Amino acid sequence: MSDVTKLTWEEASRELDDIVAFLESSEVDVDRLVEQLQRAAALVEELDRRLVATRTQVDELLPRLERAADRVDPDTGELFGA
Repeated sequence: MSDVTKLTWEEASRELDDIVAFLESSEVDVDRLVEQLQRAAALVEELDRRLVATRTQVDELLPRLERAADRVDPDTGELFGA
């Protein structure tokens, strides 16, 4: 199995969807059950870590964008005092 940190968001989400489908199937392969649950836990933890990191970045960037927006004339789109 590949390192979950090397997967894109899309790849990790798709793999998690596949595991959920496996778990919901009426013919769950008991030999693979624990392996799939461990992989799902790793994927969920990685996706959650990325969400938290993204939220932190957004929270840091929003004030900068708001300050920049305050410097733009809404009618002309030009910078005030430029």
